Amino acid sequence: MKRCGWVTDDPLYMDYHDHEWGQPVHDDRTHFEFLVLESAQAGLSWITILRKRENYREAYDNFQPEIVATYDTSKLDSLLNNAGIVRNRRKIEASINNAKCFLEVQKEFGTFDRYIWAFVKNQSLIGHWKDLSEVPASTELSDQISKDMKRRGFRFIGTTIIYSYLQAVGIIIDHTIDCFCYQNANK
Repeated sequence: MKRCGWVTDDPLYMDYHDHEWGQPVHDDRTHFEFLVLESAQAGLSWITILRKRENYREAYDNFQPEIVATYDTSKLDSLLNNAGIVRNRRKIEASINNAKCFLEVQKEFGTFDRYIWAFVKNQSLIGHWKDLSEVPASTELSDQISKDMKRRGFRFIGTTIIYSYLQAVGIIIDHTIDCFCYQNANK
């Protein structure tokens, strides 16, 4: 079975690629999870984050934004001392801040899902890339969303992080055309 060129033979990577990456997400908790994980990944490999994902779920109360938004300095210290996650103060502080912003978006739009999918009129954008080298790291869309989210107070969500997030949640489907997932996305 042919997969995208970034996938290694690591079973965790293959499972993520085959069953999650590029699959349209409409669950707010999952949106928040990927925002936290993509921000944590900045400067690191995605496999590093995948290997820590279960630790993140436990440390971050299963990515429930309404709980994460209430984290205090004691919880921040606990996260900074948790070897199972990326212990970067700026990333952790941003995740708590972003939980509060996430809740504000939910208040305004009803759901975060409604907010984020409106940027693409509720329709996934499918790339038609022959080679991994053609896939961009950011686009005008990720620029626009990053700018809007920053205006709403979100932090640590630059255009490259947002582009990766959009790929993860299936707003952008960037499987290369020789990948079996690309064939399934075009049915």
